[in-house]
Amino acid sequence: QVQLVESGGGLVQAGGSLRLSCVASGRTFSSYAMGWFRQAPGKEREFVGTISWTGGNTYYAESVKGRFTISRDNAKNTVYLQMNSLKPEDTAVYYCTADHSITTVVGGWCDYWGQGTQVTVSS
Repeated sequence: QVQLVESGGGLVQAGGSLRLSCVASGRTFSSYAMGWFRQAPGKEREFVGTISWTGGNTYYAESVKGRFTISRDNAKNTVYLQMNSLKPEDTAVYYCTADHSITTVVGGWCDYWGQGTQVTVSS
């Protein structure tokens, strides 16, 4: 069982930056691929990015590539989402997710999800 708790959301102006954190419970965090998804009001949840359990591989949605960076610190059971050059269209609730398979993470088929953190980007 894995519990995920996100933090770091808030209100930021367009062009600004935020760093989200997701802390995972459990002693096997390092064996999980981790991912970030987001959901804007009235829209489907969408994939943002993922990182392998070693941290050696990352994949991003085209909409955030070059602006967002995922990293992890296995000693702290934490995964981060650094968001730069934020745009109003990045406004959404951001969710952290985990699975042993990175393919499952990318597909959004994970059993473990955080409660979400709101990111609002003003124009």
